[in-house]
Amino acid sequence: MVATPETTNAATPAFKDDFREGIQYFGEPLEGFDELGLVPVLSPEKSGVTDPSDRAAVFQTLLAADALRYLTLQVTASKASGHPGGFASSAEAVAAFYMLGHKNMPTEVGHHAPGYYSAMFLDRSLEDMGISTVTQMRDRYREKHGLLGHLSGFIPGILAPAGPLGQGQHFAMAAALLHRDKLFPVTMGDGGMGEPYPISSIAHFHTAYPEVTNFIPILVWNGYSQEHHSMVSTKTNAEMIAFWKGNGFDEVILVDAKDFDDQNQPEAYVDSTAFSFKQRLAFTEAVLVGVDKAAKLAFGGKLTVFIIKQLKGAGVHARGAKSHNLYAHHTLENPDVVAGLKSRALNPEAWQTVRTNLEWAGGGSSSKTAVTESVLALTDLGTLPLEEYAAGEAKISTTAMGRLVGYVGQTDKRYIVTNADGNEASGIANINQALKINHPTEDALYNQGPGGQVYEPLSEDACAGLAVGLALMGSRTLWCSYESFAINGLPIWQTVTQAMAELRRPTPATVCLFTAGALEQGRNGWTHQRPEIEGYFASMMRNGNIFPLFPLDANSIQVCYDWALKAVNKGVVITASKSPLPIRTTFEQNRQALEDGAITLQETAGNKKVVFAVIGDMMLIPVYEAAQKLAEQGIGSKIVSIVSPRRLYRPTDVAWDTCSEPDGKFLSDADFESFFGGDALIGIVGGASAMLEPVMLRSNSKRDVFSWKRGETTASAGQLFDFNGMNADAIASRAKQLIS
Repeated sequence: MVATPETTNAATPAFKDDFREGIQYFGEPLEGFDELGLVPVLSPEKSGVTDPSDRAAVFQTLLAADALRYLTLQVTASKASGHPGGFASSAEAVAAFYMLGHKNMPTEVGHHAPGYYSAMFLDRSLEDMGISTVTQMRDRYREKHGLLGHLSGFIPGILAPAGPLGQGQHFAMAAALLHRDKLFPVTMGDGGMGEPYPISSIAHFHTAYPEVTNFIPILVWNGYSQEHHSMVSTKTNAEMIAFWKGNGFDEVILVDAKDFDDQNQPEAYVDSTAFSFKQRLAFTEAVLVGVDKAAKLAFGGKLTVFIIKQLKGAGVHARGAKSHNLYAHHTLENPDVVAGLKSRALNPEAWQTVRTNLEWAGGGSSSKTAVTESVLALTDLGTLPLEEYAAGEAKISTTAMGRLVGYVGQTDKRYIVTNADGNEASGIANINQALKINHPTEDALYNQGPGGQVYEPLSEDACAGLAVGLALMGSRTLWCSYESFAINGLPIWQTVTQAMAELRRPTPATVCLFTAGALEQGRNGWTHQRPEIEGYFASMMRNGNIFPLFPLDANSIQVCYDWALKAVNKGVVITASKSPLPIRTTFEQNRQALEDGAITLQETAGNKKVVFAVIGDMMLIPVYEAAQKLAEQGIGSKIVSIVSPRRLYRPTDVAWDTCSEPDGKFLSDADFESFFGGDALIGIVGGASAMLEPVMLRSNSKRDVFSWKRGETTASAGQLFDFNGMNADAIASRAKQLIS
């Protein structure tokens, strides 16, 4: 039976400056420890368990699970904050994957963060951020520049961020695509199964890449969500297996703690830490054997899911949904917390065994061995074959960029383009022609076939997820969408760009091309006229690494894309028209515009000067017409096209200096005045007015804004301009009012 732990002063000299300093309780050795637990089964020469039924391996996997539970609870209770319950129910599975040497483990569950921090502490990864003892880990939990509340790229050894549910599978699939020789298990909660995207995104990925099966969803089926029973808690084991098989999984391995219960726990979900020690070992062995089988199946070409069914909160301070998070009273002195810690306390030698095993599992600390801890070598693209068009020619911007995208993909075979709504509909059929849609059915008419580099699910989440996942893992990608639909893929893009701001290594920018702005979608009605996503990007610019770009013609977009390809740790959004529009600029002008943020297109003399600060390509049409109307009345004007609004902020407006790859280029006050100084300033944008904020903040002129209000079904862009009060007459009239 398990010995009763005894309280030990964490500051005793025996553990001063030892990793165990700060552990509040130690226990007596578990039965059989001297035989099975004293000598670690892993070493520098052995990076993973080879026999999952080996008694010592099973015993030490159980030790690892309890060590993870203990640290998770003690660290969260040290701040009376955090989420120990969900991870606790997955502890045996996580420990088993680690012990088998599979440590490249993302998760979708941000609330499991303290469990993964505990794993990174035990495998010595956190030493890279100055955390060498449990005391230091406790001190820096949930502190700035410490162990953040949810997983982040700032933490050594952590593969990917986690917070919003329904995202983790994207990171696992992207990593599996890039690294075929490694396994990428990814935990997801049964609460996360309520999200609409995980299963469908896996299904499309598996259809497109049937040979890539070296990732394993790990369903932590514990019966509860955050504050109530999970919606899948009523399923039987047979129903759960049928669900996964019905969604394309070849193999479903389910280990149910209930099958090992010898304590007559009445519910379907039980706590394995309450079993007799013999049955705890039996359950742990079943998990280790099941995980080993799942790994071999995944490497053998079978799409496999591993399910651990165990009560939420197993082995910590509470059970069920009540274990999900700690409240203010859950301090280290709280009786429930103390009882949970004492029940999981290990003897000092067991802690050393666990540390040695986790350090050498997978070949070393995750901070040294995880695939995201080194820069992925990129194919040299050479010089892009830019084609400079003559002024006045009518060219489609998206098509001009599409030609370059084809070159990039043909040069860099890892390059992936994703699009949910169809490249052909966005004026970039040339991308499909050059790179082919990845589809099991070969059909030349549709430019599709196995092995293509264009990924086209009808899901913005799946498109954005694979694109940003690959970018985070170090590979070049492009996510294409209609501006109106892209908002459905924005959550994971936003998650990754924030992670890139904190990332401890350079990685290619996640690049987007959003076509067919609202002004081009009149006939399709308001469902296709949703430029509010520009408001999101406008607010995100203040993060420091978000760069919305608005090329004004086909020359401009080529220069913007060339710049984006060379950018690192940024989120770059290129928004452009799919209609033929006149060439107004040269390459050199646009290169300067990316430095300054804007470019002067036209200046007309007059007795007063109205400056038009314009965002968007099609938006220039009524502005030129308004300028002509003013000129006929002797009023001067200046048309300035804003290409990169982020450059127009003041340095103090943006958190650029907190980014791991800082970009501190901003337009000076003198240059700003040179661009935008006048008797009046009118900001004009075909989308959200928030994108004009940097200009409105800095201008001292009398000023006003014309922006999108609402969509309507119309026959032309001109009618949409009229409906939103953005036509040439309205602009010219307001200009005259401002200078009168």
